Amino acid sequence: MSGPLARSAMAYVLAGGRGSRLHELCDNRAKPAVYFGGKSRIIDFTLSNALNSGIRRIAVATQYKAHSLIRHMQRGWNFFRPERNESFDILPASQRIAGASWYAGTADAVYQNLDIIEGYNPEYIVLLAGDHVYKMDYEPMLQQHVEQKADITVATLAVPIEQAKHFGVVHVDENELITDFIEKSATPPHMPGDPTQALASMGIYVFNTKFLIDQVRRDAHDPHSQHDFGKDIVPYLVKYGKAVSHPFSRSCVRSREEADVYWRDAGTIDAYWEANIDLTAVVPQLDLFDHNWPIWTYAEITPPAKFVHDEQGRRGMAVASLVAGGCIVSGAAIKRSLVGTGARVHSFASVDSSVILPQVDIGRGARLTKVVVDKGTQIPPKLVVGEDPELDAERFRRTESGICLITQHMIDRL
Repeated sequence: MSGPLARSAMAYVLAGGRGSRLHELCDNRAKPAVYFGGKSRIIDFTLSNALNSGIRRIAVATQYKAHSLIRHMQRGWNFFRPERNESFDILPASQRIAGASWYAGTADAVYQNLDIIEGYNPEYIVLLAGDHVYKMDYEPMLQQHVEQKADITVATLAVPIEQAKHFGVVHVDENELITDFIEKSATPPHMPGDPTQALASMGIYVFNTKFLIDQVRRDAHDPHSQHDFGKDIVPYLVKYGKAVSHPFSRSCVRSREEADVYWRDAGTIDAYWEANIDLTAVVPQLDLFDHNWPIWTYAEITPPAKFVHDEQGRRGMAVASLVAGGCIVSGAAIKRSLVGTGARVHSFASVDSSVILPQVDIGRGARLTKVVVDKGTQIPPKLVVGEDPELDAERFRRTESGICLITQHMIDRL
């Protein structure tokens, strides 16, 4: 499965994401550390892609509220062995250069750790964001980079034109050479021949290591730079170098031939809820059951999920749902929901179309519809959320589409 180029590459993951649009979900954790899919965390998808692609050197630059992210990686990603030429480095912003402090931007997050990259001396760097949910084999992108003798290869994704303002948008010629790069424009250019779509940068880049080092050093000494790949380095290389587009459709890992390409930035409460609930479909677009491309994570030692009581009106059951290990569903009904590790759902409670994070306790008779409940929250008995929009908005964070985020702090204020 691993490719020859991947073995001479290093994955450098930028995992400092603040996740401000996820609001209270990121009060105590960075966006890459947010739980996803019942037991994984968002960063596990990027790290699993690197591992499954055959990359055995991985570095993760962390910044904002990084403790839970670092702890997760120390527990779940500590199986790399130096004697097999493998490495897994966690790189918090830590004044590694005289006068430096926090990472000023994504390029600075590479610049401050150049000594570590040079110490391993990989031939290629695959630069990745740690806060997206997708499955991708990086080997075809590395092959294209080498074949086309590119200075930088940028993974690109066709997105609806109305969403394109959130991305860096690229213009390409018939040879996939990038002729223009516009970062987060209010009026992004559409794809040639298709006014409904734009070609967006996914924030995934391949470089020859020596070339990358030269570029971040050049950028570090530019007083006008914001030291960011999307704002500074990519536009510079589009203008003065050879920048090539790699269509995501060529390397997206799918378990069925006809499946659509799957990539999600679960960066808002609505998008996060939707991406999780999508997993409850009979045939979800994102296949977590694919043994050929496993999503690695910290596997806690838990007993299997347990469903108890079987009488009318008090039956422990879950339908069209994902229930993680260590859960006890006691005379409660769960429908089209995800229930994280170690949750307890007590008798006569109902949970519908909801994302329940680990260690949540849902009291007797509570009714939850279209909610996201943060880890460890104690839901009081008989609490009803999702049926009275005005009351919900007073007590919890309610989005325009009616999803309520519930945290322990909000419960304590009731």
